[in-house]
Amino acid sequence: MQTQAMPFAQIITGLRAASRPFGLSLSCAALALLLAGCGQGRTDAAHAVTPAAPAVPAEVLQVAPQRVPIALEAVGQIEGSKEVEVRARVSGILLKRLYNEGDLVRAGTPMFKIDPATFEIALAQAKAQLAQEQARNDQATRESVRLKQLAEQKAISQKEYDDASSNLKLSSATIQAAQANVRQAELNLSYTDVTAPVSGVSGRAARSEGSLISTGADSLLTTISQVDPIWVRFSLSESDLAKLPQRRLVRGAPVEVSLILADGTRYPGKGRLNFAATQIDTRVGTQQLRAEFDNAKGQLLPGQFVRAQLVAGQRENVFLVPQTAVMEAEAGYMLFVMDKEGKAALRPVQLGDWIGSDWMVLGGLAAGDRVIVDNLLKLRPGVAVTPLAPGQGKPAESGAAAAK
Repeated sequence: MQTQAMPFAQIITGLRAASRPFGLSLSCAALALLLAGCGQGRTDAAHAVTPAAPAVPAEVLQVAPQRVPIALEAVGQIEGSKEVEVRARVSGILLKRLYNEGDLVRAGTPMFKIDPATFEIALAQAKAQLAQEQARNDQATRESVRLKQLAEQKAISQKEYDDASSNLKLSSATIQAAQANVRQAELNLSYTDVTAPVSGVSGRAARSEGSLISTGADSLLTTISQVDPIWVRFSLSESDLAKLPQRRLVRGAPVEVSLILADGTRYPGKGRLNFAATQIDTRVGTQQLRAEFDNAKGQLLPGQFVRAQLVAGQRENVFLVPQTAVMEAEAGYMLFVMDKEGKAALRPVQLGDWIGSDWMVLGGLAAGDRVIVDNLLKLRPGVAVTPLAPGQGKPAESGAAAAK
C-alpha cells in the first residue's frame, strides 16, 4: 500500500499543534527527526544514482623469468699499446724533418736527417787506418814465413823467429781493432738517418730544423704511439664489482668489452681484458682495468675518451619491464599489476640496472604476473582494467589462453 506524501506546510502545522500540550522540547525533537529523515533520504538517493567506475583500457605485459647479461659501463681513455720516444743517437745539426707530424708511420720509415759530413769523414779515416793495418799485417805474415824457414835450417836463432810470431799476432789484433772502428763509424753514419722504431701515430717534433742535437737528455726528437693494437684504460667502482659473481675481475677472464664512441656509435671490434689490478685503489675505491682492441684502420687515437661496456656473466631468474611502467614513490619503486579479479593493484619491486629500454626487476614479481605498462595516470588501486596486448591496441588474452 502506498502512502501519499504530506506537504511540508501541513507537517509544520501539525507539529505546532502537537507541541502545545507537551511543550517546546517535543517540537524540537520532532523537527530534528524530520531533518534527519530528509538528509537520509537525500543520501540514499545519491547512492542510488552513483554509477560504477568504468574500466580503464591499458596495455598489460605478462612477465616470465629471464636470463640477462651482467653489463657494466665505465668511462675509459685510449692510449697506445707502446709509447716510444724517438731519440738521436749521435750529435750533430738537424738538417731536415722527413715526416708530417701526426701521421701514421711504419717501422723503419725515415723521420729526421742529421748532418752526416762529420761521420762520413770519420768512416773514411777508420777505413784508411784499417787498410794500413792490413798492409802491416801482410808484411808481418811474410816476415814470419821467411824466418820460419830460416829457423828450420838453423840459420837464425829461435828468439828471432819467436819475436816475428809475436809481431804477427799483435798485427792481427790491431786489424781487429781497426775493423771495429770501421763498424762503429758505419753505425754512427747510419744513425744520422733517424727512423721510426715502431709503427704508430707520430707526435709533434721536439726540435726544429737547424738545431744542434746532442746525445743524452736533449736527444728527444719526437714520440710514436703504437695504435694497432691499442689499449683502453678504465676502472670499476666497488658497487659495480659487487654485481659480479666473483666480486672482482681478473686478467684473462671471459669478459666481452665493447666501446661507445663520443658520437654515440659503437666501435665495430670487440676487446679483451689484458690487465686487472690485484687490489682496490683505496684513494677512489676502484679497480684499475685495461682492455686491448684491434685498430688496423686507426679509428681509435691515443687520448680519446670513450665509454667501455663490459659483459661479465649472466644473471638468472630476473624480469624485464618497460621503464615507463615503473613509478618512484617515497617508499621505493612501484608497479601496477592486474590481479585475478582484473583490477589494478600496486606492487613494490626491487630494481637492478637498465637493459636497453627495460628495467631489470630483481624482486617483487613472480612468473605469470600481469604488469600494466601504460595509462598509469588514470589508474588507482581497485580500478577495473581492460587489458590490451602491448603495442597491438587489441584485447589481450588472459587466463588459460594467455598461459598457452
